[in-house]
Amino acid sequence: MAIEKFELHLDVTQDNITAIDLIADNSSFSKQKIKQIMKNGSVWLTLHAPKTEQTSDKKNSSTQRIRRAKKQLLNGQILHCYYNEAIFNQQPLQPTLIADEQDYSIWFKPAGMLSQGSKYGDHCALYRWVETNLKPQRNAFIVHRLDKATSGLIMIAHSKTAAAALSKLFAEGGVDKYYKAIIHGKLSSAPLILDEVLDNKTARTKILHSQRLDQILHQKPNHKINTTTSLLDIKLLTGRKHQIRQHLANIGHPIIGDRLYGSGKADGYDLCLTAYKMIFLSPFDTQNKHYELDSSYYPSL
Repeated sequence: MAIEKFELHLDVTQDNITAIDLIADNSSFSKQKIKQIMKNGSVWLTLHAPKTEQTSDKKNSSTQRIRRAKKQLLNGQILHCYYNEAIFNQQPLQPTLIADEQDYSIWFKPAGMLSQGSKYGDHCALYRWVETNLKPQRNAFIVHRLDKATSGLIMIAHSKTAAAALSKLFAEGGVDKYYKAIIHGKLSSAPLILDEVLDNKTARTKILHSQRLDQILHQKPNHKINTTTSLLDIKLLTGRKHQIRQHLANIGHPIIGDRLYGSGKADGYDLCLTAYKMIFLSPFDTQNKHYELDSSYYPSL
């Protein structure tokens, strides 16, 4: 009977046993499959630093992902294996490189691709795809995120120093982020600012422009949308979770294809939301940077 989902948490009781041997001794998986499980990012190791009088065991421990099957373990460590058959069998989508700036790169993330992985694996995550496919090969670090259902521009850092600088830039609002969205209905006016508090946090979304979709694009004759639709140009002024999606749904104009806040699957489309432009002052060369997708990447019906 196939194992669909399980976890292993194994105390290492001797030095120099390998990760693959320890998992094989405590599961029914073949060593070949364990290698793939590790490659997929589903195996973690808790490391313990020497305890001091000032610190607790918890403060002296850290857990990190390990991928080498022959990784030798040490007595006192803890090996974790998180297996989910559905995640294990997933195949990654392919992002598109927009610009390689050495310290960082800009990518188009397709809808359905994760920005980052989980404890059950990261082989389908954008940063891991970049880490294993970008040439010359470099480390890859996430500095901001897009929802799985959202397509668009995303930045990847290629060193810890670059990641720290870019994360700070995003956290301080130093990156102007613009989106295109197709919504149900027609806004009564634009520009306008939506500023409803979300999760007890200030949230501000600026609608720059709204245009009836049937004025600029002929819809497919077999589409399932029976109401007026509009294409919005949006500037994100804060970065709360699902901010644009919630703000638009809360004023009665959910994004087409939104399964969380709109009519979702009944629309017959994936989420029609794309991050299409970002502008910022580079912390590496103090130059103004402007990255923008052409209209072929915009959401469409």
